Amino acid sequence: MNLRRRIGLLLLLSITVLPACAGVPTTQPVTGGDDQPFLLHLPGIGGHRWPDEMLTQGLLAGGIDAEIHIYDWTGEDEGLNALTNSARHEKQAKIVADLLVGVARSQPRRPIIVTCHSGGAGIAAWAIEQLPEDVNVRQWLMVAPALSPEFDLAPALQRVNGSAYAFLSSIDPINGWGTRNFGTIDRLNVDAAGKVGFEVPTDGNRATAYRKLRQIPYDSAWVRAGNAGDHVGGMMKPFARRVIAPLLLTGELPKIEPAQRATTRPAA
Repeated sequence: MNLRRRIGLLLLLSITVLPACAGVPTTQPVTGGDDQPFLLHLPGIGGHRWPDEMLTQGLLAGGIDAEIHIYDWTGEDEGLNALTNSARHEKQAKIVADLLVGVARSQPRRPIIVTCHSGGAGIAAWAIEQLPEDVNVRQWLMVAPALSPEFDLAPALQRVNGSAYAFLSSIDPINGWGTRNFGTIDRLNVDAAGKVGFEVPTDGNRATAYRKLRQIPYDSAWVRAGNAGDHVGGMMKPFARRVIAPLLLTGELPKIEPAQRATTRPAA
């Protein structure tokens, strides 16, 4: 293995060695009331890690009064095995879909929010597109989605009755060098949508569905909210509190002003 590929592999695997957290069991009971949103978060291929905690804590701190469940779909396959195991993807997407259907059928008026990071965007998309016509997701948030740009989001977007958001960064190395060499969650060796954006159809029913999707490129001013534009920058608690939570609450993207540069005035 040459040096560049070795460095890239270490970069990709770095996500999986971040401190782990105990995943929420699939069977954990749903306890919230009809008016409290149910928020399901799907981690990336590293499984339930501290960035997932940072995101959900930031959303709570930012005013998202939701019952939050983090479902670790990777099981014992975390890392590259989770990325490449298509059979697991299919099985886990069905589990997630059944979970969402169970919530919707038992509490039909309850808003459902799905958030996901990196490879978790694939599990989310495949799960949401399986939902029956009477089950909808209110909002869908993708942070650094490790799906290919050409992935067809339309079937999932048709089950979103509010808005979908995708936070992107052109300087994300995982969704660039990493996915070109090791593949996206839908198994294409390309720059991921989390780096370059999803391809948007221009006509037909697919184009109509894509009107629900807002793709949000990285703003360098976001470093002041803890988001450096890397693969986990969008998951940081200050960013979730100051940017993502207000977006979900109001539909408006908050503006963070860039830091003022120091100026040197000539001596009088």
